[in-house]
Amino acid sequence: MTGKRQVARQGSARREMLPAQLLSDVRGLIEQAREGTARAVNSQLVMLYWSLGRRIRMEVLKERRAEYGQKVVELLAEKLTADYGRGFSKPGLMHMVHFVEVFPDEQIVSPLARQLGWSHFLEIIYLRDPLQRSFYAEMCRIERWSVRALDPPDPCRRWSAWERAPETIHANRDRVRATTVRE
Repeated sequence: MTGKRQVARQGSARREMLPAQLLSDVRGLIEQAREGTARAVNSQLVMLYWSLGRRIRMEVLKERRAEYGQKVVELLAEKLTADYGRGFSKPGLMHMVHFVEVFPDEQIVSPLARQLGWSHFLEIIYLRDPLQRSFYAEMCRIERWSVRALDPPDPCRRWSAWERAPETIHANRDRVRATTVRE
């Protein structure tokens, strides 16, 4: 018997010793742990960004866009970017401030943060209509929409389609409104 055939038989025999169900179950556990870890990290990042936005808005900008506050944000961004990378640039910090302005209630943000990533929030927070923001946040949560699903060529197209279908959006409007930020 040649060496290649012998190695092939040994590999085949070793695979037969490993129960397929065991391998499948162990792989499933590993994948589940990886997904859970990624969700936990994303959730913590979203809550960190919300907390930073709140702190900057309340303590630096004093609820307004004063020139002094803007300068402090610029200096803060320079230091944070040097220490932690480009996610903490001035535009990044201003996204965080806007996040808090649109979602001021931590009790609403916290459960959403467990299922939506920062990229989802970046798309949602710049929608003007609070009901539309709530609708998209809820659809991302329930239907597990990707960020791409939030970025059609015409951002209002999907919303308009739902508005024209009263049996869909209007039937769920109370549930969507229940998640709307108290403004």
